Amino acid sequence: MTEIAATPEPASGATVRERVRDLALAVLKGDDERALTIRRAAVAFCIRLLSAALLYVTQVVLARWVGAADFGVYVFVWTAVLLMGGLSHLGLAVAMIRLLPEYAERRADALMRGLVRGGRLFAVANATLVSTVAALLVWVWPGVLAEPYVVPLLIAFLCVPMVTLSEVHDGIGRSQGWMIAGLLPPYVMRPLFVLGGIVVMEAAGIAPSAEAAVWAAVIATWAAAIVQLALIEQRLPALVATGARDHDVRRWAVVALPLFVIGGCEVFLQTTDVLILSAFAAPDDVGIYFAAAKTMALIMFVHYAVGSAAARQFARHAANEDRAALLRTVRDAVRFTFWPSLFGAIVIVALGPFLLSLFGPDFARGYPVMFVLVAGFLARAAMGPSEFLLNMAGEQRACAVVFAIAAVTNVVAALVLIPALGMLGAAVATAIAVTLVGCLNGVIAARRLGIRLPIWYHVGR
Repeated sequence: MTEIAATPEPASGATVRERVRDLALAVLKGDDERALTIRRAAVAFCIRLLSAALLYVTQVVLARWVGAADFGVYVFVWTAVLLMGGLSHLGLAVAMIRLLPEYAERRADALMRGLVRGGRLFAVANATLVSTVAALLVWVWPGVLAEPYVVPLLIAFLCVPMVTLSEVHDGIGRSQGWMIAGLLPPYVMRPLFVLGGIVVMEAAGIAPSAEAAVWAAVIATWAAAIVQLALIEQRLPALVATGARDHDVRRWAVVALPLFVIGGCEVFLQTTDVLILSAFAAPDDVGIYFAAAKTMALIMFVHYAVGSAAARQFARHAANEDRAALLRTVRDAVRFTFWPSLFGAIVIVALGPFLLSLFGPDFARGYPVMFVLVAGFLARAAMGPSEFLLNMAGEQRACAVVFAIAAVTNVVAALVLIPALGMLGAAVATAIAVTLVGCLNGVIAARRLGIRLPIWYHVGR
């Protein structure tokens, strides 16, 4: 294999300004793997940052359009859809990131073709089955949910297969560094389509309601998924030529099922607070909590952007057993995760009252939630995109155990704290679980991989 020159490190005696300048030039002009990874991380970060801004605007517009109570109904319904869509692919979305680079290294074109086609078909079929069964259950036993949630939830089930397909395409895109094709449609186009739908409904004189908001989200999800499908299909011929397909289902299952546990628990960590709070609080409190939590969670976009870009290199270096390159990628990933996250947290907390006021006058009650959540998010950021590293380096089973422990802890803590503390209890439960993920993943990385993740090991290096 041809050796690739590494992106040069700044001289140890250089000033901060010189170090930043040299690193920037190396990243912008370098054609080695490190420079490409950082550039991909920058693209992913810009897309997620733009997405965060658009999602925030969308949520503000929805909250002001339908009011706090209907916004709370919408939040519950959309959270349930994301939960189902994120689970229905059974881990194949993340398995794409792990297996496609591996197959590429082995020149296993038939396996690549089989995974891309078969994985997508299975994910969509399973999501369709799951959403159909869920809709029948809600229809047959409507008393299971409070009346305001039933009709919006039945409408929302229509887009669960497209949410799942987008997740799989996201995985394919990240496995090949196709950040624009994989991330732009679901994270940028979808909220733009939602905003466009609201404008059309308002112009058509449709009354604001939770049902109308859900319809806008359903149509936007289908439109963005179709665009993403077209972009991925356009790039697939460059990845692998047409030909026979081989389906190594056993290998897919071995890799995907632990990742399914991780992904499912990750989705639970993102949704448990809202779902359990919905059982104990009024819809307007749910909407207020969601606004505060998602405002603070903007800093997590850094974590996922860096992880999305670095995952491919984690998998490649682990497959090649190139420890030096893996350590360099880990060091960069931790630094590029923590410092922007810290800066973002300071800015968001400082602007918290103003940001919440955009949703409406009642939403300022959610400000204390932000102080609790920021502690957990920063604790996780201090370990970098740890789950991406463990999953790509073959430690997905240990990572799955970590996420399962965190998910159970989150549910138990939420059930105990929410009845007593309401919104604040939901925030405390989430912060505890998120911190637990980062700390346990750091321990596993140190013991299984011999890699120290905490940011304090990478300062000044």
